[in-house]
Amino acid sequence: MGGKNTILNTFALADTKKGKITISHLEEPYGTGSFPVVSIGISLKGDETSPDWKAHIPYENLDELIESLQKAKERFEQESN
Repeated sequence: MGGKNTILNTFALADTKKGKITISHLEEPYGTGSFPVVSIGISLKGDETSPDWKAHIPYENLDELIESLQKAKERFEQESN
């Protein structure tokens, strides 16, 4: 299960010593013929090729995900002031 994984971006996971968040394009995540997804991996030890947690987001859901993340950010910023 899971085809070619192309890492698009990696950045530090806040409030950890070595943690990383990795954004990847994953081909055939559920076997031959399955549609590609964006994979979001979280590694507490900084190993971007073997995340502790991951989420697969279909490309068709990216706009809604981005809108939801923006709302979460705005709420956090309002509560922090």
